[in-house]
Amino acid sequence: MFDAGEEAAAAASTQPAGDFDGWFDDVENYDGPVDRTGEDEVTVQVGSQANGGGFGYGPAAVSVSPGTTVRWEWTGEGGSHDVRADGGSFASQMTADAGHTFAQTFDAPGTTKYYCMPHKAMGMKGAVVVG
Repeated sequence: MFDAGEEAAAAASTQPAGDFDGWFDDVENYDGPVDRTGEDEVTVQVGSQANGGGFGYGPAAVSVSPGTTVRWEWTGEGGSHDVRADGGSFASQMTADAGHTFAQTFDAPGTTKYYCMPHKAMGMKGAVVVG
């Protein structure tokens, strides 16, 4: 028998991939998670063309296997950007330097939403779905 917290956790873990509770409603370049399961490392561009300029992550959402490292690589477009987990589990430095990288390994199944602090309101948001 589940208590209320365990029941909520069980329900959250069974949400279908791509169910982001409106997270991507204002994200111009979101078209569902890109399947990158089975890859050891995945690269996401920071400053890809979206939301009226270099204000997107490309791709906006990726599906990966547990143990995958996601490496964000700055394009140099759209000014200074960062990558911050919604909830604060990780954060990169703020930079505009093309070629700069930041990496995070995702071991546990679940969904991590992230954003660029200065451009979040413009729709510069992403997600990593592990499962």
